[in-house]
Amino acid sequence: MKEHIPFDPVEGVSIAVVPDDNAATDEGKAGWQVYLLNHNNFSLQNVIVSSNGYGTKEDGERVRTSTLRHVFVEVAPHSAVPVEPIDPDLFHLNNQYWVSYYRGAQIFDKKFIFVPDSIIEANLISIALLGRPGVLHS
Repeated sequence: MKEHIPFDPVEGVSIAVVPDDNAATDEGKAGWQVYLLNHNNFSLQNVIVSSNGYGTKEDGERVRTSTLRHVFVEVAPHSAVPVEPIDPDLFHLNNQYWVSYYRGAQIFDKKFIFVPDSIIEANLISIALLGRPGVLHS
């Protein structure tokens, strides 16, 4: 049955992690915010973003964060929606964002994985939809 469902490639959708003073931690660490970006000329419908982190500590112990799920009824064309703040203490993990959405009756989904230590100031680029710098994954 699954083999009868066409899975067309996801295009024009990305995830960005940007520095954000409003997302600063209670301990005073710099804040970062995760955004879902729709670069397309059409809306995304019934969007689900599932996020989690996983990896290993320096001593070899495996680490996995809780899975969070976020639902957006619609993401307008050429827009960005905030998904969640992210603690910089998690940047040493793989941070995965699995995005699923509908365009008409067709379902699309894609995993965006920020590998360990890729969310750093040196990787910031200008993100036009946000009008500010961030780490972009397309």
